[in-house]
Amino acid sequence: MKQNAVVPFLKWPGGKRWFVSNHASILPKAYNRYIEPFLGGGAVFFHLQPENALLGDANADLISAYQALKTNWRFVKRSLEYHHRMHCTKHYYHVRDASPQNLLQQASRMIYLNRTCFNGIYRVNTNGQFNVPIGTKTAVIMPSDDFEALSKLLQNSEIRHTDFEILIDEANENDLIFVDPPYTVRHNLNGFIKYNEKLFSWEDQERLSTALIRAKNRGAKIVSTNANHFSVRQLYEGHGFTLKTVSRFSSISATPDNRKQFEELVILSNPNN
Repeated sequence: MKQNAVVPFLKWPGGKRWFVSNHASILPKAYNRYIEPFLGGGAVFFHLQPENALLGDANADLISAYQALKTNWRFVKRSLEYHHRMHCTKHYYHVRDASPQNLLQQASRMIYLNRTCFNGIYRVNTNGQFNVPIGTKTAVIMPSDDFEALSKLLQNSEIRHTDFEILIDEANENDLIFVDPPYTVRHNLNGFIKYNEKLFSWEDQERLSTALIRAKNRGAKIVSTNANHFSVRQLYEGHGFTLKTVSRFSSISATPDNRKQFEELVILSNPNN
């Protein structure tokens, strides 16, 4: 039985809140285990509220936040309330430069920075240090926050910091895999390429497609979003997938004038799920 609506606690570049709002009908109604190897903000996970989930991401800070909310949401909430009271430019950069070793402190730091940095961008330098400047938003505690509900939902989930292929290879018949990788394409014609190719190379795109083909052949249900680019389409054509095109509004830009409609590709193992 689905609980009340649970709002994602992170703003994440490329997040799928728009997808849930406009295209939730694409998602299968019935499945065994839910698997999401590029968790990010988790919009689809929070929408579906699966009874059994395997969640993962290559971003260690992100996974720490989910793990901490699962194990001790009260501590995370109290810590965020402290950041809310203390928030100013000096406090932001003090927290940004810190490297807490405790899982709960790591989670609090990550959520605080996400909510107060420029445009909610997650970016690190060559040393792996978060380096996004402070943004204009000052609210650390949101009216939509329900960390208790988040924690309750996450109790049914296994959460791992791991490579996407490992999780996809664990999918069995009738498991649902939702895949939303960085939108890297073969040629530099994509607006995200300069940043994404450092996170997710074209070789990773190829590795992803072969892993999803294997999972489809095992009977897994697959819904994947990706760049609507011929190089990505070629990876899935001829393997029994249905390819659909949907539109979304992209707000990842320094100036509103540069924000525009983008077409995205949806890759389905079975359009009649």
